[in-house]
Amino acid sequence: MTTGQDKQHEKGTQMNIRGIAIGADHGSYEAKEMLKRYLESAGYKIIDVGTNNSTVKVDYPDFALAVARKVVSGECERGIMLDAAGIGSSMVCNKVHGIRAALCWSQKTIINSREHNNANVLTMGTSQHPKEELCVMAKLWLETKFEGGRHWPRINKMMSIEREGK
Repeated sequence: MTTGQDKQHEKGTQMNIRGIAIGADHGSYEAKEMLKRYLESAGYKIIDVGTNNSTVKVDYPDFALAVARKVVSGECERGIMLDAAGIGSSMVCNKVHGIRAALCWSQKTIINSREHNNANVLTMGTSQHPKEELCVMAKLWLETKFEGGRHWPRINKMMSIEREGK
């Protein structure tokens, strides 16, 4: 599945990000709220898919799926999902046709996920980073452009595996 964002990159330009879906489980609620405020203050439109508190236990797959669906529907160009480690959320998001979720833990993995893999969902583990670092990483991910060029054949191969795996 080629998204509007992919088509824009094929033309060699960077599409402005109009919307970002953001979600978290109960353990990452506070980090999500802080990240949401930070990104809104930077001018991004945030679509919060929940959870809406830190006291009621919830299952991260429900929110990871909601983030992924906002991205594949085109309502949001990118998504960010937070849980304790980020691993489970990445796995859930990547089950959704058209999603290229990347679990990132450093600036190097953030840049690679965008420049080489054109990731459209970022997952991060909130127990792995101070809240302020999550903001820096998310901002870097949102600002890093897909390089296209030599990376397109690999992206196309990755997406063909998804199509053939049914």
